[in-house]
Amino acid sequence: MHKAERIRNLLKEKGVLVMPGVYDALSAKIAAGVGFEVIFITGYSLSATLLGEPDFGILTQTEMLAAAQRICSVAPTPVIVDADTGYGNAINVIRTVKELIRIGAAGMFLEDQVWPKRCGHMKGKQVIPLEEQLKKLRAAMEARESNDLYIVARTDARQALGLKDAIKRGIAFKEAGADAIFIEAPESKEEMWEIARNVPGPLVANMIERGVTPLMGPGELKEHGYQLVVWPLGPLYASAKALREVYMTLREHGTTQPLLDRLISFDDFNSIVGLDEKYALDTKYRS
Repeated sequence: MHKAERIRNLLKEKGVLVMPGVYDALSAKIAAGVGFEVIFITGYSLSATLLGEPDFGILTQTEMLAAAQRICSVAPTPVIVDADTGYGNAINVIRTVKELIRIGAAGMFLEDQVWPKRCGHMKGKQVIPLEEQLKKLRAAMEARESNDLYIVARTDARQALGLKDAIKRGIAFKEAGADAIFIEAPESKEEMWEIARNVPGPLVANMIERGVTPLMGPGELKEHGYQLVVWPLGPLYASAKALREVYMTLREHGTTQPLLDRLISFDDFNSIVGLDEKYALDTKYRS
């Protein structure tokens, strides 16, 4: 079964899927290890962890694909990749799709921002004309050929043009054949319910802590018409806070002893990265 088909089947079975954000092979292993059925590679997190830069159109297609390949190679679950705008016009989108299929991705987010794009909850976004984005979306779907890739069509028109135009784009994307629709950054529950009343699903809800969209659990979102719930940044924010606290403690005390009860153990960490399997291989092939 194609990985994209697994996503569709999971949606039919469960009605709602919660997808955590990951940004490297380790975070992907941990997310899959605790039981998530689908994981999501966030461009925001990749830009931060690879480059130390904000999600401001700085991350390149090559950097995204290289990181996605490492993650897909270790993740046992379907991986959806934040492919931003496809990194150019329809021709660039075709290359992006073919590369994502080659590395084993299950799906992609494709958005309609003007490049260089920026995080959906940042100010100053602009979107390309609807007809141009529809051509890019059709190019993505045709580029799949006999392969399968779960294509989420995203619009950032809510901020740039208003809710009415964002809804219009969501409807057009679904009519063009997108698997799921993502209208980014609605500013209230009322706006989210308005989207769900008018745009065919599956619909994506993007839950960013302290972003512009109110946070809700999967039960409430499912009840009001959202089936894919992505939490892209919580793991990154937790990691950044933990790193800062460890470094501050080490700088102040010269030791991590005050934090030992908050650190994963040596043995537990080795279990996550699969050390026992490597020992077994070492024993098998040792000369």
